[in-house]
Amino acid sequence: MLDRRSFLSTGTLGVLASAFAPRIAFARAATDKRFVFVIQRGAADGLGMIGAVGDPAFAGVRGDLATDFATGTKLDGMFALHPAMTASAGLYKQGQALFAHAIASPYRDRSHFDGQNVLETGGASAYQVRDGWLNRLLGVLPVEEARAIAVAATVPMALRGLREVASYAPSNLPDASDDLLQRVAMLYDGDQQLHGLWSEAMATRQLTSDLAQDGGRNAAATGALAARLLKPDTGARIAMIETGGWDTHTGQRGRLTAQLKGLDAMVASLQAGLGPLWADTMVLVATEFGRTVAVNGTGGTDHGTGTAAMLFGGGVKGGRVVSDWPGLAPAALYEARDLKPTMQLDAFIGGAVSSHFGVEPARAMAALFPASAKTAAIDGLVRV
Repeated sequence: MLDRRSFLSTGTLGVLASAFAPRIAFARAATDKRFVFVIQRGAADGLGMIGAVGDPAFAGVRGDLATDFATGTKLDGMFALHPAMTASAGLYKQGQALFAHAIASPYRDRSHFDGQNVLETGGASAYQVRDGWLNRLLGVLPVEEARAIAVAATVPMALRGLREVASYAPSNLPDASDDLLQRVAMLYDGDQQLHGLWSEAMATRQLTSDLAQDGGRNAAATGALAARLLKPDTGARIAMIETGGWDTHTGQRGRLTAQLKGLDAMVASLQAGLGPLWADTMVLVATEFGRTVAVNGTGGTDHGTGTAAMLFGGGVKGGRVVSDWPGLAPAALYEARDLKPTMQLDAFIGGAVSSHFGVEPARAMAALFPASAKTAAIDGLVRV
């Protein structure tokens, strides 16, 4: 039988909260660091991405959704990775992928819009903060590094704020009808320069809408596009990629497999596109909240609480799952239905970002997550 206390003693808590890391000081000079935030809109199922196969309750409560992990990569004695994430499994074996489980933002209700607002603004409740934590991050970085771009049709909330950022696609694209887009495409068809630009913008619109499209090839192209935007010395140092399609109320097994295949391809193409810069790159993947532990009557899961987050990159101290695992027994669940969150997403992001960019952790927490400023950033996520 799983003993939570003994599980913690295996070392997972060794990387948790540290109030102050004296070797880290304010960043004084620019570096070659790159950072990519991939948001999973729709509440990605953490248990579907990283299965708790070592928990005695996992197989029974997840039913068919648990069977996929029979061919997934074993991460440790408790967790296995979904088999669709083959490239991520390779990075994990190389120590360049780290997963956090039973994690959540301060949000505890089940509205996608409110949950995404909390995740992106860094507030304690929806619409409490008016700008995004990724925009505020620019304010604590050297000017040379404070350049950001959204690989999306509009600037997402996380990147909105006082600091100027760029968006790769025209901001009015989501409101345009397909008929209008078709007619504009015909208008530009005879112009060699505008036709190319328009085609690329349209491709971006398609790329960021659904990871599962075209067998994950669109997602791979999105990763390659982001790498091209980040690679030049004068290019962006921070990028945000929006992904949709994670709201799996029905038929989750096939849908999540396709989504994860796309996400995996995106990360792989980012790595390939960045080449040697991958050593100085960190990719964060996070969602607004998790999904119910139990499967519903249509083969899906409903809105939940605790979920999983991921870090990829050459400097990530990976090859492990960080978790204070609460267990899946009925008495251990949050509100008798959800994975109970035992780790703060704010502290995870604050620790990752501060270590990656060399910013003092307390300063990063105060700037990025003012409502959680007294919470210690999680230390030990990056190699030093």
